[in-house]
Amino acid sequence: MADAQTRSPFSRPPSPPPAVVASPAPRTTAVPPSRTTSPVDEQSLPRGLVAGLAAAAVGAGAWALITVVTNYQIGWMAVGVGFLVGWAVRLAGKGTSTAFGVLGAALALGGCLAGNLLTGNVVASRELGVPLTDMLARITPGMAFELMAGMFSPIDLLFYGLAIYQGYRFSIVGAPAQT
Repeated sequence: MADAQTRSPFSRPPSPPPAVVASPAPRTTAVPPSRTTSPVDEQSLPRGLVAGLAAAAVGAGAWALITVVTNYQIGWMAVGVGFLVGWAVRLAGKGTSTAFGVLGAALALGGCLAGNLLTGNVVASRELGVPLTDMLARITPGMAFELMAGMFSPIDLLFYGLAIYQGYRFSIVGAPAQT
């Protein structure tokens, strides 16, 4: 039994007892309870408007650029403008009401009309040999109406309708986002 009391040279020495750590002093300042924000708290129609206007301007510029470069008006660009505006309004506005859908639809239509008007101005400035900046600076509402009427085709109504639909559908958070 003498062997049972002798320790092996390969055994570990006994570990020291765990150190006692004092707990930190309790906080004396009151911490407000965490508040969960609801989707209604995050909604912002002005943010949706600004983002939608920017998207409509980008879409109008893309519409005019593609039409001028290809010398062909692609009606499906209206669907792209509607989609772009709708997603911009949705991401920035985070709205769940129909007001955001109406905003997206109106801005999508405005983007399509601006794209057509810009295209007409580019073509007219080329034909007349006038710089585009001069053309845009001197356009009046009457001239814009005449230019748009001269470029109008009945199929445009279909594509404007699709743009309005896309702008409305994609602007509302929680709306079905399937294509």
